[in-house]
Amino acid sequence: MTTSSYPRSAGLSVLRRSRFSLLLHRRSAAVVCALVVLLAGVMLLSACVGQTYIPPGEVWRVLRGEGGPYDLIVGELRVPRIVLGAMVGAALGLAGALVQTVTRNPLASPDVIGVGHGAAAATVLALATGTVASPGALPAVAVTGGLVAAALVYVLAWRHGMQPSRFVLTGVGIGVALSAVVQLYLTESELAEAEALKLWLTGSLNGRGWEQAGPLGWVLLLSLPALVWANRALRPLGLDPETAAALGMRVHRTQLGLTFLGVVLAATATGAAGPIGFVALTGPQLARRITRTPQLPLVASGLTGAVIVVAADLVARTVVPPLEIPVGALTSLVGGPYLLWLLGRSGRR
Repeated sequence: MTTSSYPRSAGLSVLRRSRFSLLLHRRSAAVVCALVVLLAGVMLLSACVGQTYIPPGEVWRVLRGEGGPYDLIVGELRVPRIVLGAMVGAALGLAGALVQTVTRNPLASPDVIGVGHGAAAATVLALATGTVASPGALPAVAVTGGLVAAALVYVLAWRHGMQPSRFVLTGVGIGVALSAVVQLYLTESELAEAEALKLWLTGSLNGRGWEQAGPLGWVLLLSLPALVWANRALRPLGLDPETAAALGMRVHRTQLGLTFLGVVLAATATGAAGPIGFVALTGPQLARRITRTPQLPLVASGLTGAVIVVAADLVARTVVPPLEIPVGALTSLVGGPYLLWLLGRSGRR
């Protein structure tokens, strides 16, 4: 394998082996490695910290299957929740990067343009009416609701092309309408049922485990080939539609494919843990600022989303013990001011 470098200011290297070559952004590669280490550290800390502190050595023993007095706490309560949180964050970060690149708007994300609301509305109605026989079917219901909402937004916003501002505003309008439908149904529900649905709507990892993580893990695994294609497509699409078309890209088909992939990831994550807001909005933008790349970095966005959700869940369940704050409420508390900052910055531009 040989390595050749671009000028130092570009921060790029090309790895060549036989007929294959790989363009590598050195800072992005370093950031991805750092995020992997940070994510592993936050996950280990989350497994140790709680109402009962467990030393890292004991956590490692449980993970190795050696057994011990902490099998229940670590193996059945904390680890499944942590793994699910990491996968939910990764799916939301990836979905946010895809949607923001397609719309060319940092304010666009699945939870802002109505996809999360569609998934939430479908899931709430399925739970409230007893349509779903088992929790394992919730991701399929959420994906269906998210796809329907995204298709509706796409049809209403399409006018001889997809203008980013019209797409975002249409999504916000659809999201408000779907939220009103959910709230209307909650007012007609029994008290106990309504409280359970409200807890789900805040987005929480409490009581979640392998049953919810399994379907989301399969979706992420099956999405890997599409994500590899998306990573290549994001580079020319991040410039402008005319340049991308001049490079031979079928712009509209590519936009539709990337949007579909982002909707599936976001809707499946919503079905697994409820609507956890602002992760898909903030994750890609933070990753872009850390890596200093012209386009949104897909891998770094997924890892940033995973770190955000796992860290937020750790804070949410330890800040006011023995109470547990829903992780969605905490991410919205932090993400709301960030959205206002983005709006102000866009207004100045």
